[in-house]
Amino acid sequence: MIYPTILQDLLKNLQRLPGIGLKTAERLAFHILKASDQEVFELADAIRAVKEKVKKCQYCFNITEENPCSICSNPRRDHGMICVVEQPKDLIAIEKTAVYQGTYHVLMGHVAPLENEHAEHLTIDALIDRIQKSVKTDQPVREVIIATNPNLEGDTTALYLLQALQDCSVTVTQMARGISSGASIEFASEIILTEALNNRKKMK
Repeated sequence: MIYPTILQDLLKNLQRLPGIGLKTAERLAFHILKASDQEVFELADAIRAVKEKVKKCQYCFNITEENPCSICSNPRRDHGMICVVEQPKDLIAIEKTAVYQGTYHVLMGHVAPLENEHAEHLTIDALIDRIQKSVKTDQPVREVIIATNPNLEGDTTALYLLQALQDCSVTVTQMARGISSGASIEFASEIILTEALNNRKKMK
C-alpha cells in the first residue's frame, strides 16, 4: 500500500526521532489520525513551545525557560561548587537526591571519538572560562565534582576534564563508584547517587 504524500512526509519525519523505525512510525502516525483534533493540536503546540521557549542556561548549559536557570540564579546555592554532568537528565537525577546544594555544568555529551564526539564539541572551554571568571567574584569556584557516567566514554571524558583543569586553582573530585560500571546516572537510585556524592574522591 502506498500512503498519501502527506502521511509519507509524517512517517519520514517521525523516523528522524531516535529509536523510531518504520513500524513504530506507522503506529504513531495512525494514532495521530485516530486522535481528536484537540489532542493532536495540543501535541503540535507543545512541540512548537519547547522549540521556541526552551533554551540553554548561559552559565551551566542546563535546559531552561529562564536565562540564567533557576539553579544558577539561586543565591542560596553554593556557587563555589560545580558538579559536571554529561546531560541535563543526569542533573535532574542528582537534584532528586536533595543532597547536593552546589551548581552544575552540563557538557552536552561525552568524549567518544568512535562516535565522532570530540572534546571540542562539549562545553569544556565554557567551564574553564566560568571557573576563571569566578576568581573575581565573592564566591570563587573551589571544587569541581566530575559526575560523568561510569563507562568507557564517561571515564575518557573524566580524564580529559582532569587534564583540562590542571591550570585551574580548584579541587577536582569524582563521585564514588556506587554506580555499576556501564550504568547511567539517570537510572541510578537516589540512595546510590547520594552515597556516590558523599563519598566522592579527590582527583586533583
